[in-house]
Amino acid sequence: MRIISVKTLKDFAANHPNIKQPLKIWLDFVEKADWDSPAKIKSHFNTADFLPNDRVIFNIGGNNYRIVCAIKYPYRVMYVRFIGTHKEYGQIDAKTI
Repeated sequence: MRIISVKTLKDFAANHPNIKQPLKIWLDFVEKADWDSPAKIKSHFNTADFLPNDRVIFNIGGNNYRIVCAIKYPYRVMYVRFIGTHKEYGQIDAKTI
């Protein structure tokens, strides 16, 4: 998968040291993935949640952080729309962000 806005992830990690290693593992895995459907994501990340508008929510860092991505499956492109703590996630509308 091609990830758009990796800088957003790295900027967040710079201010949250606990996520650096889990985020690196997640990025390494996702960049090598070839997902053409939600089912393929679910086979690798069984805790991923799927919302309208092709949004996928990933729990990382021991379920302490969430990443919301918009995925364009035919192009294998993932757009990072949000990264934050569970508390910060509670303040957004993941379906439209």
